Amino acid sequence: MVAVGVLAGLSVLSLLTYGYLAWDSLGLGPGQTEGTRTGLGEEPGAGTPSSQPHIIFILADDQGFRDVGYHGSEIRTPTLDKLAAEGVKLENYYVQPMCTPSRSQFITGKYQIHTGLQHSIIRPTQPNCLPLDNVTLPQKLKEVGYSTHMVGKWHLGFYRRECMPTQRGFDTFFGSLLGSGDYYTHFKCDSPGICGYDLYENDNAAWDHDNGIYSTQMYTQKVQQILASHNPGRPIFLYIAYQAVHSPLQAPGKYFEHYRSINNINRRRYAAMLACLDEAINNVTLALKKYGYYENSVIIYSSDNGGQPMAGGSNWPLRGSKGTYWEGGIRAVGFVHSPLLKNKGSVCKELVHITDWFPTLITLAEGQIDEEIQLDGYDIWETISEGRRSPRVDILHNIDPIYTKAKNGSWAAGYGIWNTAIQSAIRVNHWKLLTGNPGYSDWVPPQAFSNAGPNRWHNERVSWSAGKTVWLFNITADPYERVDLSARYPDVVKQLLRRLSQFNKTAVPVRYPPKDPRSNPKLNGGVWGPWFKEDEKKKKSDKSKGANKQKKNKNRNK
Repeated sequence: MVAVGVLAGLSVLSLLTYGYLAWDSLGLGPGQTEGTRTGLGEEPGAGTPSSQPHIIFILADDQGFRDVGYHGSEIRTPTLDKLAAEGVKLENYYVQPMCTPSRSQFITGKYQIHTGLQHSIIRPTQPNCLPLDNVTLPQKLKEVGYSTHMVGKWHLGFYRRECMPTQRGFDTFFGSLLGSGDYYTHFKCDSPGICGYDLYENDNAAWDHDNGIYSTQMYTQKVQQILASHNPGRPIFLYIAYQAVHSPLQAPGKYFEHYRSINNINRRRYAAMLACLDEAINNVTLALKKYGYYENSVIIYSSDNGGQPMAGGSNWPLRGSKGTYWEGGIRAVGFVHSPLLKNKGSVCKELVHITDWFPTLITLAEGQIDEEIQLDGYDIWETISEGRRSPRVDILHNIDPIYTKAKNGSWAAGYGIWNTAIQSAIRVNHWKLLTGNPGYSDWVPPQAFSNAGPNRWHNERVSWSAGKTVWLFNITADPYERVDLSARYPDVVKQLLRRLSQFNKTAVPVRYPPKDPRSNPKLNGGVWGPWFKEDEKKKKSDKSKGANKQKKNKNRNK
């Protein structure tokens, strides 16, 4: 703690020097189809109010840390700014650096090392999904009477039917299975010639909804229909995982009006996409009020990872980008908005991680967490609502044993405790340790987007000495990761390496299978969807068993 105090004093100058941290648009009303109302529940207004809150979790895709009005962005986000200002802003909030990892940790409350998804993302052609033995958040909420609905991007695997959202706890699903795709046509090519349609309603391709509607608006209309058709006297869990602002960079023309002065074409498109997303969230909020949910609701907003500067996103003044374990890849925009909060209009600077939503929301819903479920998340509702200290003191950002090894990493560099060739990152109290190859490490200031194309001349870079595979930062005093302290505090490095080693002993094997040619949408009616047939596998095994029995019988007769 003395070291922390000394560093905090030394870092004041650093912080001073680098103190930058600082509806119905298409005329379609909600609930217009008769099938929607009969398929989703009772008439609104029926029944007695529930003490269990309505839970609305909104997950944006690839939104950069700076890309919200209240973080100083030139992109206007009036809805997000207002909801955050009236709620609780999470300013020490962490997610994972990519899509699948953040989504898996949100829905299970477990680190990647405990689900086998610690490497990269689930690819469209991989026979892989969130392991079926993991209990999910919607499954737990259904146990206590919640109606559960998902709208948007799944990206947790679909190679077999059991992996689909409707098999993992959601009553209904409307959205995409893959990580990205065209916002209007909903087609996705994973590689040349491997292309297919990716829009689903429950377990079937949603061809009837293929009307060329921009996905952000289409998903919002679906949310409005669900809210109009459900009885607000019964608790509802709505998981809205927007595709925006992930590439490809597409947006309806009217949202470019305020951003024509942005010369960088990627930044301009990104700004228009974010403006559309902000409007969509306003429409969701209006629907919650219109149909009687709002007063007993908890709205959580989060990005799934940091922004990608090459695709228009900005994480300034944080270091790095999406796909890295620098703060720019894992520190996210997040807030909670709810009439049920006790400390409205406040800022939470306590440590919060995306795994914490699992136990927090189950407890809020008056559910039970089974003792055999070994969670990595904590119940942080009192931390957010009442301003109490967070029960969380550390975060395992990840250990990826199959990521490209750092050439100069070694056990010796890790004091015999840890092989520093392995990509890993951990946070314990104020300290953050990274080993291996943490990824793209530039700081990308706003002026980098001032030209027609990406201009790396504006980027700030650090040329590390050859062979460096360990970094240590005091994130509280140096949130921008400018002062590496690994050489100054070797004892702290050793302590964090030991903690990494302890975590690693609990890791399960990595699930990252090679691609399966049977996944080609051409073999599935032109649609991305489940291709692995359990029955075929059983038939083959039954045939082989039958053949073996015949051989045994022949041998006996002989």
